[in-house]
Amino acid sequence: MEDDYGNDSTTVDTAKAERSVWLMKCPPVVSKAWESSAAAAESPSVAKVVVSLDPLRAEDPSALQFTMEMAGSEVVQMPKGYSLNMFKDFVPMCVFSETNQGRVAMEGKVEHKFDMKPHHANIEEYRKMCRERTSKSMVKTRQIQVIDNDRGVHMRPMPGMMGLITSNNKDKKKAAPVKGSDVKRTRRDRGELEDIMFKLFERQPNWALKQLVQETDQPAQFLKEILNELCVYNKRGTNQGTYELKPEYKKSVEDTGAE
Repeated sequence: MEDDYGNDSTTVDTAKAERSVWLMKCPPVVSKAWESSAAAAESPSVAKVVVSLDPLRAEDPSALQFTMEMAGSEVVQMPKGYSLNMFKDFVPMCVFSETNQGRVAMEGKVEHKFDMKPHHANIEEYRKMCRERTSKSMVKTRQIQVIDNDRGVHMRPMPGMMGLITSNNKDKKKAAPVKGSDVKRTRRDRGELEDIMFKLFERQPNWALKQLVQETDQPAQFLKEILNELCVYNKRGTNQGTYELKPEYKKSVEDTGAE
């Protein structure tokens, strides 16, 4: 048991548990300015808090006011003066810290909570700075890369990639998905394909589209064009969902077979 309590990674240092701490929500530009000051090892004084109290209205909550003046910043447009709006009703909170070695310590309990806002005189300047920051974040930085291979191999679309390359969302909606199996198939000569189709229907009278695609190794859409000219599609009956030759082509096939 003594070893467990002596291990710093499993105990919390509570020596500063009763110390009062202020919790303040500040704008991102102020936080970044303080971080840059700390990284540059400048003076630890980054701002000055001014507390104003009207003794004639001590019981009035508005009699106590907090303001903050920035000590200095590299950001030229950043306002120097801020108002600290204090909240009285908030959930009790404590502040903890953790070292690189994993030791956890309690730094104090939150006594006051503030919301930091620029003074009314500087509010328009602050809005302008926020608008400029938003506009800069929306600008897309584009880079130009020089390709060593001047034959254009890297720029040529490869099989199976055409369905993945789209310029925008509208093109995604309009472009029909390309099946990988159809990309690999190449169209035969129309007359040659018709001869193959007649031989298949000599073998059996009814064929499904999927079966014909496998037998001919042709794109389904191209095969449908031939079938619409040579065949009749059975929508009902025992041969539902299959194709069979039109009567005039059946007769020519039978005559050829008899010869």
